[in-house]
Order: sequence, then C-alpha cells, then structure tokens
Amino acid sequence: MHGLSGALRSFLKTFCGYYCRRSYGVLTGQQYTSSDSKQYDGRLYPSHIPTSSVQKAVLALGSGVAALKNPYRHDMVAVLGETTGHQALIKLRNRMRNDPEGYTILKERPRIRLSTLDLTGMSALPDGTLGREYLHFLEENRVTPDSRADVKFVDDEELAYVMQRYREVHDLLHTLLNMPTNMLGEVVVKMFEAAQTGLPMCVLGATLGPLRLSVSRLQLLVQSLGPWALRNGGRARCFLSIFYERRWEQNLDELRHELNIEPPPVNLIPSIKNTSSNS
Repeated sequence: MHGLSGALRSFLKTFCGYYCRRSYGVLTGQQYTSSDSKQYDGRLYPSHIPTSSVQKAVLALGSGVAALKNPYRHDMVAVLGETTGHQALIKLRNRMRNDPEGYTILKERPRIRLSTLDLTGMSALPDGTLGREYLHFLEENRVTPDSRADVKFVDDEELAYVMQRYREVHDLLHTLLNMPTNMLGEVVVKMFEAAQTGLPMCVLGATLGPLRLSVSRLQLLVQSLGPWALRNGGRARCFLSIFYERRWEQNLDELRHELNIEPPPVNLIPSIKNTSSNS
C-alpha cells in the first residue's frame, strides 16, 4: 500500500508482534506439540492457536495490508481468511450438512495431500477425466496440494475443517473452471468463490485484484469472464460438497454439468486440452 506511512507500518508490526508473542508465539515460530497437550488444553485441533477478538482484528488488519501489497503471499491470505470468515464458514458448513455428499465429507474428513493421491493411477486415466486433468494442472503449473497451510485461527473444529477443505480444493476449482494461475485466472476464480462462499477474503480479492491487471485483461474480465464467474458461482452447487477423491474417473464435462457450471467464454489455457468442445 503506497499510502501506508512508515509509522503505521511500524505500529502494525509492533502491535501485532506484541500480541502474538505474548500469548501464543505466533511470530516467534513456536508450535505446540502433542507433548504439550497436558500443559495447554486450549487448542481445539492440533494446529489451533486460540486468539482473542482483539488479536484477530490485529491479525486481520496486518495480513490484509500484506496481502494487498503482494497477493501471492499465501500465508497472509490464509490468515486473513481465517480471521474474517467466521459467518461465511458457518453458512458453508450448513450447506455441506444439507447435501448428502457434503455431509459425508464432514463426517469422514478426507484430506487432499500428495500422500493421499494415487498419482500413478491418476496419470493412467484418460484425458478429460477429473483425475487426469487435475494432475495435468498440478504438473503444468508446478504446484502441489501440500503447499496449503494448516488452519490455525478458526475457533471451531468443524469450521476449521471447512476452511481446510476450501484451501485443498482450490486447485480443483481451477481445473473445473479451466483457469490458469496467472493474475487474471486467480481473479476469475476469486470472483467465482466470492459469489459462492461469501468469504470476505474472496470478496476482497475479487474487488481489488482487477486493479493489478493490464488494460486488455481488465477489459476481458469486465466484458466476459467476470460476469461468467459471478453468474456461475452464484448458481452452481457448492463445490465444497463434492467428494472429488471418489470422482477421479468422472468426465470433467459431466461434472461441470452436474455442478451447473458453464464452460468459460474464453479459453485461457490453449496448451491444455479443453474438454468443453472448443467452447
């Protein structure tokens, strides 16, 4: 933020650091382990760091500023999402509870990690299947689901899982929407997520992300991809309620149709086979 003075930056750094170090060692890198559980029982799940309302506000402000300065600071985006998304997470959790498949996910708590993926089996699937196209996306963009940070600041164990699930299916959403990982692709995905989840960090990214686009890409977003993302995000079935791990063999077009997601009006990934019939 160019308008943020040095004094304010110093204040935020000092104030945030004071609160975090004093109570929970957030910025000092201290982590509670299972051996600490008898001495400290305030955690609701292994990675949980209990925080007060004031501490959450400080973390939200500091992470929001950092994320605005650098949208690729995924750690700051993660903190912002956790400290501002409580009400949206409740609504998402309720949507999952009211969906049979989503309810199963909440009960079984699957995790998407390299250790849980059958990469050999997925690579043998035909082109156009969810598993093959997801693996292609990971390889093409050199990303891994293991890069998704564990949730720390959500003060409800089930809501923490909903947030974790949201993070771990993010790359699957890129695959479903056929969006790249460049700034335009990320903004389009954030617009879809904002319409579907209501998470404040998604709304913020969808609102301010376009400011970083070139004139030509901003025009493409405003005239075509933006309206498409908002329309489909608002009407699609909750993407968190899909047990993707049991659908790797499903045709990607069929899954999009099931979720009520239209093919994108513009293909931003020409090097990857578009399974939407050249739409």
